[in-house]
Amino acid sequence: MDPISLQLGTKNLWSLLVRLLSKDPQWLNAKVKFFLPKMDLSSRNKAEDATQGVMLQLNRLHTQGQATWQAFIHCVCMELDVPLDLEVPLLSTWGHGDAFPSQLETGEESQSESQLHHGESWSCGAGGGGLKRPHQSCGSSPRPKQCRKQQLGGYEELAKRYLQLLRSSAQQRYGSRTRRPGQPLAFHQAYIPPILQWSRATAPFNTQEGAILGDPKAEDGTEASILDLFNTKADKGPRVTVLLGKAGMGKTTLAHRLCQKWADGQLDRFQALFLFEFRQLNLITEFLTLPQLLFDLYLSPEAGPDLVFQYLEENAKGVLLIFDGLDQALHPHSSKDTAGPEAPSPALALFSGLCKGTLLPGCWVLATSRPGKLPNCLPTEAAMVHMWGFDRPRVEEYVGRFFSNQPWQEAALAELRENRHLQSMCAVPAVCQVTCLCLYNLLPSSSPGQSAALLPTVTQNYVQMVSTLGPRGHLLPESLLGLSEVALRGLETGKVIFSVGDIPPPMMAFGAALGLLTSFCICTGPGHQETGYAFTHLSLQEFFAALHLMASPEVDKNALAHYVTLSSRWVLRTKAKLGLLDHLPTFLAGLASRACCPFLSHVAQRDEVWVGARQAEVMQALRKLATRRLTGPKVVALCHCVGETQEPELASLMAQSLPCHLSFHNFPLTYADLASLNNILGHRNAPIQLDFEGCPLEPHCPEALAGCKQVENLSFKSRKCGDAFAEALSRSLPTMGSLKKLGLAGSKITAQGIGRLVQALPLCPQLEEVREADLIFLLSPPTETAAELQGASDLQGNASQRKEAQSRSLALRLQQCQLRVHDVQELIAQLQEGPQLDKVDLSGNQLDNEGCRLMAEAAAQLDITRNLDLSDNGLSVDGVYGVLSAVSVCQTLAELHISLLHKTVVLTFAPEQEEQGGIQERAALHDGLMRQMPCELPPHSTRIRLTHCGLQAKHLAQLCRALGGSCRLSHLDFSGNALGDEGAAQLAQLLPGLGTLQSLNLSENGLSLDSVFILTQCFSTLQWLFHLEVNSESQHVVLRGDRRGRDQLAGGPLPEFPAGARFSAFDQRCIPRSVCLRQCLLEPLSLTHLCETLEKCPGPLEVKLSCEVLSDQSLETLLNHLPRLPQLSLLQLSETRLSPRSPLLLADLFSLCPQVQKVDLRSLYHTTLHFRSSEEQKGEFCGRFMDCALSQEHVEPLCWLLSKCEDLNQLDLSANLLGDDGLQCLLECLPQLPISASLDLSHNSISVEGALCLVKTLPSCPRVREASVNLGSEQSFWIHFSRQEEAGKTLRLSQCSFRPEHVPRLATGLNQALKPTALTLTQCCLGLKQLTVLLSLVRWPMGLFNLRVEEPWVGKAGVLALLEVCTQASGNITEISIAKAQQQLCLQLEFPRQENPEAVALRLAHCDLGTHHNLLVWQLMETCARLRQLSLSQVNLCDTSSLLLQSLLPSLSELKTFRLTCSCVRSEGLAHLTSGLSHCLHLEELDLSNNQFGEEGTRVLMGVLEGKCWLKRLDLSHLPLGGSILAVLTQRLRHMTLLQSLRLSHNQIGDTGAQLLAAVLPWLPELRKIDLSGNGIGPAGGVRLAESLALCRHLEQLMLGCNALGDATALGLAQGLPRHLRILHLPSSRLGPEGALSLSQALDGCPYVEEVSLAENSLARGIPQFCQGLPLLRRIDLVSCDIDDHTAKPLAASLLLCPALEEILLSWNVLGDEAAAELARVLPQMGQLKRMDLEKNRITACGAWLLAEGLAQGSGIQVIRLWNNPIPPDTVQRLQRQEPRLDFAFFDKQPKAPWGT
Repeated sequence: MDPISLQLGTKNLWSLLVRLLSKDPQWLNAKVKFFLPKMDLSSRNKAEDATQGVMLQLNRLHTQGQATWQAFIHCVCMELDVPLDLEVPLLSTWGHGDAFPSQLETGEESQSESQLHHGESWSCGAGGGGLKRPHQSCGSSPRPKQCRKQQLGGYEELAKRYLQLLRSSAQQRYGSRTRRPGQPLAFHQAYIPPILQWSRATAPFNTQEGAILGDPKAEDGTEASILDLFNTKADKGPRVTVLLGKAGMGKTTLAHRLCQKWADGQLDRFQALFLFEFRQLNLITEFLTLPQLLFDLYLSPEAGPDLVFQYLEENAKGVLLIFDGLDQALHPHSSKDTAGPEAPSPALALFSGLCKGTLLPGCWVLATSRPGKLPNCLPTEAAMVHMWGFDRPRVEEYVGRFFSNQPWQEAALAELRENRHLQSMCAVPAVCQVTCLCLYNLLPSSSPGQSAALLPTVTQNYVQMVSTLGPRGHLLPESLLGLSEVALRGLETGKVIFSVGDIPPPMMAFGAALGLLTSFCICTGPGHQETGYAFTHLSLQEFFAALHLMASPEVDKNALAHYVTLSSRWVLRTKAKLGLLDHLPTFLAGLASRACCPFLSHVAQRDEVWVGARQAEVMQALRKLATRRLTGPKVVALCHCVGETQEPELASLMAQSLPCHLSFHNFPLTYADLASLNNILGHRNAPIQLDFEGCPLEPHCPEALAGCKQVENLSFKSRKCGDAFAEALSRSLPTMGSLKKLGLAGSKITAQGIGRLVQALPLCPQLEEVREADLIFLLSPPTETAAELQGASDLQGNASQRKEAQSRSLALRLQQCQLRVHDVQELIAQLQEGPQLDKVDLSGNQLDNEGCRLMAEAAAQLDITRNLDLSDNGLSVDGVYGVLSAVSVCQTLAELHISLLHKTVVLTFAPEQEEQGGIQERAALHDGLMRQMPCELPPHSTRIRLTHCGLQAKHLAQLCRALGGSCRLSHLDFSGNALGDEGAAQLAQLLPGLGTLQSLNLSENGLSLDSVFILTQCFSTLQWLFHLEVNSESQHVVLRGDRRGRDQLAGGPLPEFPAGARFSAFDQRCIPRSVCLRQCLLEPLSLTHLCETLEKCPGPLEVKLSCEVLSDQSLETLLNHLPRLPQLSLLQLSETRLSPRSPLLLADLFSLCPQVQKVDLRSLYHTTLHFRSSEEQKGEFCGRFMDCALSQEHVEPLCWLLSKCEDLNQLDLSANLLGDDGLQCLLECLPQLPISASLDLSHNSISVEGALCLVKTLPSCPRVREASVNLGSEQSFWIHFSRQEEAGKTLRLSQCSFRPEHVPRLATGLNQALKPTALTLTQCCLGLKQLTVLLSLVRWPMGLFNLRVEEPWVGKAGVLALLEVCTQASGNITEISIAKAQQQLCLQLEFPRQENPEAVALRLAHCDLGTHHNLLVWQLMETCARLRQLSLSQVNLCDTSSLLLQSLLPSLSELKTFRLTCSCVRSEGLAHLTSGLSHCLHLEELDLSNNQFGEEGTRVLMGVLEGKCWLKRLDLSHLPLGGSILAVLTQRLRHMTLLQSLRLSHNQIGDTGAQLLAAVLPWLPELRKIDLSGNGIGPAGGVRLAESLALCRHLEQLMLGCNALGDATALGLAQGLPRHLRILHLPSSRLGPEGALSLSQALDGCPYVEEVSLAENSLARGIPQFCQGLPLLRRIDLVSCDIDDHTAKPLAASLLLCPALEEILLSWNVLGDEAAAELARVLPQMGQLKRMDLEKNRITACGAWLLAEGLAQGSGIQVIRLWNNPIPPDTVQRLQRQEPRLDFAFFDKQPKAPWGT
């Protein structure tokens, strides 16, 4: 087109455009204000008509440049209803860069740019406000003082005009906001102040102004109003306030709100206000002075800038400077200033100077920032205020004002109230505004509830906003993508302000049309202004950046994961500034939601598969993060991200991956943060513990945890938690169904907040503990607060909730509150009206004696369950009397502890009687136990502790009068006072007046031994006194009674018994009294005095003494007095060193003192003497002289003294220094010693010589029956005796290391024995050769010699080699037993050697001695001619060995027993063995069990049974007895009429085999034992067997376990049970209650039954119940029989009818404490019981204590097994300390029988 045509076309187009815009001047004004923010529309030249005004504004837009004009044209076409014939030329002509003329001709006289500028007022500033006059640089040069004096006349006038200009500029800016078409009227006016909360107490309110604008007593955690921000008491220096808030909380909005309020005159204390934004200040590249910052960048005065600045300096306290976005400040400034205050500096340096007071001292500075590491330039005294956004009332108020005068106001509020998640999102004001915009567009076309459903996440709020605000209801994908690209590029480069060239015109128009962009004037330096554009909020820019990443084809999907990161916001740790991408991962996660797929598909113009792939990348990145261990800030960030995805699977993954203890430390948390956390926890299965420590918390954020069922422990430790926090928490607690523990520490909750919490506690029955530390209670709360506290007892909720609430703990602490006596009555009244309290702490006040007395007196009426603390209240000795008298009437007092030295006064209470119902029910597990309890026992006892109170003897009379009024006084503690010997003597006189005590503590009172003798006399005057304990070194003096078991039953739950607690109800024996003197100086005179005092004491009496050294003279003095103490039962000298002569003095005691029963000298430091009572008959004596350094020289005198003893049962000389010489001396004296049981010589350095000496000496000791010597590490040496001469002796030698020369000496010693002897040699280095020598040398005239050799080579030697050894024996070998696994060779030799005629004949038949085989057979025939038993176990029988046996066996005419078990034999060997055994017709026992023969080999062996009519015992267990083999076996059995024992277990014969056996059993009349266990026999075979077994009249042992017999078999057995039955084994036999009951009825009264096993059957309530009992039953096995407490009583009664029971097995059942109580009751009556197994049951600590007491009465019981019962480990340790026979270990470890029994 030629220039003329272009000009004509442009003129026409211009006219059409003017005509179009004249129809909507308001729209044009808004657009002009957007593109020309510095223009003052109100002051423009008045046009003659509207057309002239439109033309003027268009000219102004056109003069801004091509980019601005093109963006404006795009706005026209996008937002207005432009005809198509106009829209096309507009876009084609002016919408692109090729048709922008330099000057538009309009038919009017054009105005030059200078004219336009002359006619308008330009507004510009770093804060976007203020008037800017033509540039006049200020502050570039110093201001001379003369200049100021010359202009002094106009000084104030210039300042006044500037201040007026400053205010009018603000009024113009904030009073001329226009409304976009289609927006609600209240869109720009709906401002609701957010929650503000003081964070530091360094800037409290001014006391003068606080009465109007704030609370003068406000501290940390107090909510503040906007005006309170400037109410500090800092009269001099900088007044700096920092406003901290997360993104979207409204910091920038609040800054502009302050400007508006100042412009309206509401902040009249400030004459001048300047607002700067660091995002704009960052654009200034030049250094500035403060005047340049104020005048060149904000608003310059009309004249005299120096004088105006001077005025500002002199009136600085009236100047407020607001700096928005401190966290975005660049160019960090060092805290050390190098230049002067007037030198040009970066913007942050100027800010630092203002804060520190070096610039404009006295001015007010307000900065806004996101939480994080703040710059060092801030002074430490700066006040920190947290901005928390909206709570629920604020949200509703904002929505109501947003929709004011709108028909949808109620609908919007209803949508909000019904959607809790929407409310939590609206807690962030920026999101709340977006939500209102969405509701504004959605409500007219939606049904109720539908609009909120479309806004489930923050991201979808933004999506909905963008979608609904689009021009003419549709979105342009290209515009969205273009704008999103601008957003992402800006974030990546750190740019949030864009110039007109940064945004393409179509995108600029799109952003302006939707209100997504905002514009403002920016100054990049003095005199340099331009228009800047930014997204309306940083979060919106982040949303568009995320949209570009998700929808742009230019972004690789694999790169998305790099943007899914979590930022950590540790306030005290990080040094980095917050970036611009904090919320980008959240928006990415939100766009990854399935609900956003259609939107992304529309924007990207791709199908949903393409979009889904990109969403999957984001989801995968989130899954990886969900399984990691993250810090607290990252956990919160991830919760937001996961919540935005709306993926339950991802939420569940994160929830399950969270640790069970989640802690958050030192970073701010908002309501929205906790709401997102609650959302994630809702997908968790396991409980969790949440700890918030040092975190600034939004006051109402606990409401976000409402309904969280997963939190068990919740803890807040923050001094920012106040009453608002407590009130919010009280609303959430009743909804947290799993919460058990709540902790509040370090908070500032007052009585008002506590009242709210107290009202909520009854609605929380699940709470177990409430911990409230360091709470401050107002002593004089406001009227409404006092009413709330007094009404706290009127708790809401039903009766059951209140009852459950009583079991929880609630503490009241009024520490150091300056309470005085006059406050006590009011406090008591409030406590009486208030709820039940667990603890009341009044320590650190000023109650004095009278106040303490009043509180103690009121304690009886107060509902305090645990303790009342009156410590540090100025109590004196005189006040102690009053407190004691006051508490004497308190029925619930358990303990009173007063220590004046430590300022301690604590009253501890016991539960009321009705609260002990559960305790008494547990104690009354069985009626018999409780009937033995004394009826006069009080419900609980009282303990009075008056320690370190400076009490003297003169105080005792008055103290005892005060104590005399308490009828329940049981424990009295006077330790740490100054009573002295005088006090002890006086107290001995006063004690009978105090009633029955349980203990009296007189420690640390300066008592001497004289006092001890005085107190000892109290045994005669005080019936309750049983124990006196004295330790002179530690000044420990305690008198105790013996009220052990009864107090425990009555006063507390059974599992909490202390160590040593016992039930006296079980104890029928007389309880001994004891005197224990430790670390005392025991001289002869003192001992004489002590013994004379003890002569008057009632018995039985135990005396325990301890001193460093006891001389022989003192010991003799003590021993000489013993005959005059017949009531003495025990004398113990522990930790007392005796002389080496003392063992001889003690040995002589047996003859001097007839009542001595045992002398136990475990070393020269530990001696115990046991005495028998005068009622006991004269009996045996025991002497133990261990580790006493006894050597050879002591042996003869010791033996001479012991020989005077009539009956020495046991003598222990172990761990001494006897050696071989001393042993020889002792063995020579042995015949004269009257030892009847045992002699222990272990650990006496005895060698092989000593062992040989023993062998030599044994023949001269006729009463020795057994000797055992082990010279290995065990070093044991025992000799056992009998009262009469023994017929035989047993000698066991282990690890004696015999050398070859020792073997003849050993044989010589054995040959001297005239009686049968058994010798066991275990690991004595006796080789094959030495054994051969020994066998050849042992020769007796007559008798049997048993030899057992246990050596490693036995297991390696072959059968042939071992049999060859036997050929060298000098006597007849009658028994041979080889066990390879045990490495044993056992031989029995008979003397003299005799020939068997049959064996001689057979030997002559094998006279061919040409081969070694024949020679060996010939020799064996000679030595084994009288062999009666041959046993081979775990051997590998080779062919040579089997051939030898084939040749040897026929010659063994006297062979009665042959055993071959667990061995391996080849088929050829079996043939040889069968051939040899077939000639042994007189066999009486044949055992071929557990061999690896195979079916064919077993069939061959059946030939052995032919002709064995003398057989009495047959064992073929664990062999493959198939059908044909079993048939052969049953045929052979018919001829074994003498058979007594038949063992066929684990052969799987089944019902068929059982029926075959049943047919043959009647042919076995002598059968006494049959074992068919594990044979797969069912009911059919079982019934048939039962019928046949009834015919076996002599049957004694019946074992049918591990077969599925069922009740039918049991019924059959019960009908024909053999009368001589001794053992019945039916474990795992599928028996039920019916079968078990029938068997028990049949067994009842059987006189011979010794063992019954019904284990692993489902007996339930069919356990054996006897009426007559089983008199010989020794063992009963009921393991895993489903036995529970319901059968406990009949079970115990049945066991009691079996007096011979030694072992009871009840493990793996469901027995509880009731069963344990019943068993404990019968234990003392079961005199033969040795073992009871209760493993894997349900016995708790209560039942275990009962068993321990029952066990204490059954002295013969060795062990009770309690492994795997629900008993706490600490209780297990205490139980085992009291009763070691209780075994809780996995492995059974039965204790040895006690020494001396």
